Amino acid sequence: MADPGTDNPSSRSESPSQEGGGSEDKLLLHQRLAIRELIDTEDSYLHLLRLCASDIRSGLQQLPQGDLDILFSNINDIIQVSSRFLRGLQETASQEEEQVQLIGNLFLQFHEEFEQVYKVYCANYDQALLLVNAYRKEPELQQEIQGIIEAVVPQAGPSGLSFVLVIPLQRITKYPLLLQKILENTLPSASAYPVLQRATSALQDVNSNINEYKMRKEVASKYTKVEQLSLRERLARINTHTLSKKTTRLSHMLKQEAGLVPRTEDKEFDGLEERFQWVLLCVTELKSNMAAYLENLEAFLRFRPHECGVDIPGGPAEQYSSLARDLQHEVFMEFKQRLEGLVWQPLCSLASVLVGPQNLIKKRQDKLLDFERVEEKLLEAGTITYEEEASRHTYQALNSLLVAELPQLNQLVMQWLGQIVRTFVALQKDLADQALQKAESSMAQLPHQHISEPDFRKLLEDTLDRTSGQLHSFRESLEKALPPTTQPLLPGSERQMQALLSRYGPEKLYQVTSSINGTGTLDLTLLRGQIVALLQNKDTKGNRSRWLVDTGGHRGYVPAGKLQQYHVVPSEKEPRGQVGLLEDSGLLTPEPTQVPVSAAPAVTQVVAAYPFVARSSYEVSLQAGQHVKILEAQDKKGNPEWSLVEVNGQRGYVPSSFLATIPSPAPWGWSLPS
Repeated sequence: MADPGTDNPSSRSESPSQEGGGSEDKLLLHQRLAIRELIDTEDSYLHLLRLCASDIRSGLQQLPQGDLDILFSNINDIIQVSSRFLRGLQETASQEEEQVQLIGNLFLQFHEEFEQVYKVYCANYDQALLLVNAYRKEPELQQEIQGIIEAVVPQAGPSGLSFVLVIPLQRITKYPLLLQKILENTLPSASAYPVLQRATSALQDVNSNINEYKMRKEVASKYTKVEQLSLRERLARINTHTLSKKTTRLSHMLKQEAGLVPRTEDKEFDGLEERFQWVLLCVTELKSNMAAYLENLEAFLRFRPHECGVDIPGGPAEQYSSLARDLQHEVFMEFKQRLEGLVWQPLCSLASVLVGPQNLIKKRQDKLLDFERVEEKLLEAGTITYEEEASRHTYQALNSLLVAELPQLNQLVMQWLGQIVRTFVALQKDLADQALQKAESSMAQLPHQHISEPDFRKLLEDTLDRTSGQLHSFRESLEKALPPTTQPLLPGSERQMQALLSRYGPEKLYQVTSSINGTGTLDLTLLRGQIVALLQNKDTKGNRSRWLVDTGGHRGYVPAGKLQQYHVVPSEKEPRGQVGLLEDSGLLTPEPTQVPVSAAPAVTQVVAAYPFVARSSYEVSLQAGQHVKILEAQDKKGNPEWSLVEVNGQRGYVPSSFLATIPSPAPWGWSLPS
């Protein structure tokens, strides 16, 4: 009879196997639950992100666009990455035996993308919270925002916008925890175990890198701010601490220059900085050139030849005026507006973007001097203070940030700059195309349209040669008829001019072209038309833009640009029938030959010798060289000093002394072949 206890050993020997199988099943169950939690929470997370990007953002359109960009940052980039990641997770469900390993590989595949998108969002998160706190100080706005959040995401509760904004931060920090949970429920002997280990470590590194990046951005933001401080505010910031720091930096820099201490070399950063400075120079030069271009364009648009009176009625002249008017009012104005909006404003924005990195590079140099001094002390003494340790970390953070981001910045700026240049070229091409298109219809109406190109060139050369000769002849006739372009003498200044003439000679006399207000101790205040004698064509410092002159009573300096040579001409007896300006025949005068009282002969014409500005409705304004038709050579009282004239269809009185008679030139203009 068998011992009833003989079955016990066999039963006891089977229990470890049964327990092992039960433990593995339990691990497998927990593993499946952890995987299901990962996929389900990822799906819910992505759904919330899409609500933020669409429903919530569209409901907050009453906020400024800049605020919305800060609040939601790069959430669209996160949605794109998470969508592809969720799709990959869901695809692993069809391969249950290899699902754990596939999930580990999927995390390893996406961990770099996770770091790139989440570090940007996390770095902007503090700014977003500042805006949220600012909204809470406005009860009506806060209530409106809270109502929108609760309608879209009821589980947000009183936290409202803060609950929504923190979701991406919570998700990226939860990935390592979810992976760790799957790893804990995976047998070490399983083939997926090392993959899960690497994935867990990679996601932990992602979170560490994001925290480090956020810390660097906080340090950088402190030094990239551009503050417009007055001299008093700058002086108020100076204290013993800042003086001590700056003195220490200067001392260390001088030691480096003298070769007493070594200089830290960073070839990688030096290359990046050199590239940045080159890019900055390109932007600065292009901005300067574009400013000059816009200034010249403004000057060009102020010149309106089509508004000038042309004594050539009908024909090509009117057609040209019409074309010039259309080009200026439509084509060139549109070009100017597009140039300012598509080239100038983006260029100014690009230049302002580079101010922050430029300040950061300058600050890095200061922090590098602090870092070198602290490193030297650490080697000598073996210990440093907490403040010195913080200074050391600040330099390391700035340097790491610049080395990491300068390459991308340089590349983006060059792309931006290239796009601006291409846009400018495209605008120039559009301008040329529009001008040609406008000109085609007008050109078809011009009389030379049917002429071949060689004949047109010959016509143009002949016309220019003939017109040039006529203009040369007209100028010579005008110079003979008109005296030198000098201003009328001031009343009572004849004796003073005569005294200067007898003392210094005619070659030393100059006339003031516009009134001068002396600002310095030795500067003179002179009126327009006053005569002075030149003593020296430079001041005591050799500056040739300030001349030493004698007024006949005082000596001093005046701007050379406001003086012109006074041409002394002998006075002649007044022609019969003309009105003289000066009754003293012994005086020298720059005034023009007077207009005869009788009508001018057919071979002569009357022009304005000087510009004249009308002071009442009875007078009419003149421009020098303008053609004038004399209606009466005296006023209603018979005073010959005033003449009634007609200018450009307007009638009025002008001083007779401002008019001159010159020979009429031969007719000139286009001469077309038959």
